[in-house]
Amino acid sequence: MTPTENTTTRNTNTTNATTTAENSQKTVLRSSLGVLTTATATHGTGRDGDIPLPRLPGFVESAFSPLAYEAARQCLAERPGERSRTAVALASTAGDTTTADLASRRMVSGRVHNPLLFMQATPNSVLGYLSREFGITGQMFSLSTLDDPLTELLSMADLLLEDPEVDRVLAVGVELGGSERLAAVYEELADGRGHPAPALPADAGLAAAVLLGRPGNGTPVSIRSAEAYENEPENDSGTGTRAHPGDIQSLFDLAAAHQRLLQEGGSHLLVTGSRAPAFLLTADTEAKTDARNETETHAHQ
Repeated sequence: MTPTENTTTRNTNTTNATTTAENSQKTVLRSSLGVLTTATATHGTGRDGDIPLPRLPGFVESAFSPLAYEAARQCLAERPGERSRTAVALASTAGDTTTADLASRRMVSGRVHNPLLFMQATPNSVLGYLSREFGITGQMFSLSTLDDPLTELLSMADLLLEDPEVDRVLAVGVELGGSERLAAVYEELADGRGHPAPALPADAGLAAAVLLGRPGNGTPVSIRSAEAYENEPENDSGTGTRAHPGDIQSLFDLAAAHQRLLQEGGSHLLVTGSRAPAFLLTADTEAKTDARNETETHAHQ
């Protein structure tokens, strides 16, 4: 690459960063969304809720697909709904980096390539597995974003629910720990914005899912866009901070707020970061009771 090309690349990156900052001040959601249910799954993080990885046929080594599957499974088990009218969006900054690292190490060491270590196809493959296991025939998308995954997933759900043939959108975010190689990738992606690599062990992983629909029709909690914050809030009225590109903590914050609103009612302001989109979650008391009864009935069947 010539010096001129390098300069062009840097200018493009600067323009993209400025555009992203400007866009973050705009309203993300055109209308409210209904939060039907949420779920999280963690492995190897040292947290109390860590789980053994589910065994999925055809998926090896990495926590990416098992954790994505587990978070999605929990949501679909609690609120089965009409699978033919369910769409799915899966977001991750760099995809299955564990498999990418392993495939690279095998290649450098001269070992025979394992066809199962095909990291480029992992997100689409796990979506295909979900489709087969749960009979989902709606649209499916894999997203890669440097911005907050929650914001990207809510925006995608908002768009998909414009389709009269879609009633629900299952939004899933996945984040993996990584090696020095992955840390270097995140440093490059951050482009001087000061976001570090994930503070997770190399074999650790996080996944969170939210099942979204149109407001009303038994949705116990609704979510809508709120004004962006210039600074992080100093009290408990809002939560959420994006520490690095692709950090899915805001999805975990959404899941925690959703569970609290189901129990206590009221509303909660979810802030995804400084000068970044914010969202207001509000409990619908009547819908909340109906949803709890539906869940309990399904659990006893």
